Amino acid sequence: MRKLKNSELNRIDVDTFKETTKTPLIVVLDNIRSLNNIGSVFRTSDAFLIEKIYLCGITATPPNKDIHKTALGATDSVAWEYVEDTLELVERLKSEGIQTLAIEQAENATMLDNFTPQKNQKYAVVFGNEVKGVAQKVVSACDGVIEIPQFGTKHSLNISVSAGVVLWDLFSKLK
Repeated sequence: MRKLKNSELNRIDVDTFKETTKTPLIVVLDNIRSLNNIGSVFRTSDAFLIEKIYLCGITATPPNKDIHKTALGATDSVAWEYVEDTLELVERLKSEGIQTLAIEQAENATMLDNFTPQKNQKYAVVFGNEVKGVAQKVVSACDGVIEIPQFGTKHSLNISVSAGVVLWDLFSKLK
């Protein structure tokens, strides 16, 4: 078996990406500290045709060399916007008919493998700070909470890993 070269992968260019029908998913980053995590979320969002990323609170914005280092150009393809207040954004998204889901460990959370997205529904998934997670006031404002099942000794996953797991799962269920 031979590894494929990048030129053999038949990827679309940035202009085509922008015109392509997107997955009905929005990513909200709530106070993410690590520039590498932000870049990784951009790159994953590009891979799964995510509609938009909202960068909130202390989350840094492009252009930034450390974001670019892991995003590898995905800041040019994936639409993004900075919004200072995550809670205000969640309330605005809900008013637009978008179902908001915190990715968190919480009472009555739905395990990711048990979550079935509704047809013709757009979703916004909120990922939280590396230490504190999604702010409680934001969790409380969301329409629901999704938890990634974990079976080992650790209590959490890195935000970029969480985004990869959740976005892949929802992308595969929505397609």
